[in-house]
Amino acid sequence: MTAVARPAAVSSGALRGWLPDFVLLAAIWGASFLFMRMGAVEFGAVPTAAARVVIATALLWPLLLLRGLGPQLRRHWKPVFVIGLLNSGLPFVLFSFALLSITTGLSAVLNATAPMFGALIAWAWLRDRPTASRILGLVIGFCGVALLVWDKASFKPDAGGHSPGWAMLACLGACVCYGIAASAAKRYLSGLPALVTATGSQMGASLGLVLPALWLWPAQMPSLHAWLAVLVLGVVCTGIAYVLYFRLIENAGPPRALAVTFLIPVFAVLYGLLFLGETVNGWMVFCAAVIVAGTALATGLLALPRFKRRG
Repeated sequence: MTAVARPAAVSSGALRGWLPDFVLLAAIWGASFLFMRMGAVEFGAVPTAAARVVIATALLWPLLLLRGLGPQLRRHWKPVFVIGLLNSGLPFVLFSFALLSITTGLSAVLNATAPMFGALIAWAWLRDRPTASRILGLVIGFCGVALLVWDKASFKPDAGGHSPGWAMLACLGACVCYGIAASAAKRYLSGLPALVTATGSQMGASLGLVLPALWLWPAQMPSLHAWLAVLVLGVVCTGIAYVLYFRLIENAGPPRALAVTFLIPVFAVLYGLLFLGETVNGWMVFCAAVIVAGTALATGLLALPRFKRRG
């Protein structure tokens, strides 16, 4: 992940052009935590993730063919498939597992650390040396995570056999996967059309998860409610969301598209309050603000002011 340039000022007309996509994408990805939880309760973590990527593949594959991009995917399928397993397969499994133990709001806040891990991994792997403000952002972001999980990181199973400590580690592990995948894509997939990477990544994740999902498929047929949740998760929260994301990159630029990560927890918390009866307290809001501020600095979306020396 390279240093992200600060967004230039835009006219009100240009803002109206991409702002609806920005808000809609945040709303959709915020809802993904709700639907993952609804699916995982009956399907289990691995089948939920597998169904999500298989459905998304079924939606994106025809779009790829209509644009004549099939030959490019065939030429680069190996790195695309591997990166897809890191960028979609494993993170979706880890978040589905985590949502069996912790709230959708908490998992979404932890998901907001993904760009921060991406900056750290790019520093270590791609030698993308961060500025002083980005290093400060890494420190602030990790402090925010530590504050958030400090009083919740119990590894003792609850009455349902789930552990919030392991769940939070799973969320952070998913974000590490996102960071590795981002640097791998930068190194091995530069220049490929976004739709090729998106479709191939879902195909790679599908191939990696289908056998474990069949092995772990629930003995009792999930309810229609759970099936609908997984269907929405695959079609809307993955397939359509990718299309929106790529259009946002084209119309608003990568820095503004990346900033959608910071708005996702707002929607996830709102959905949890409205539909799952979850609660949120002031401490969680404070820690979320610390994490978002640190991540914005770590990714270069915000920068400390530079003061010129006099004399």
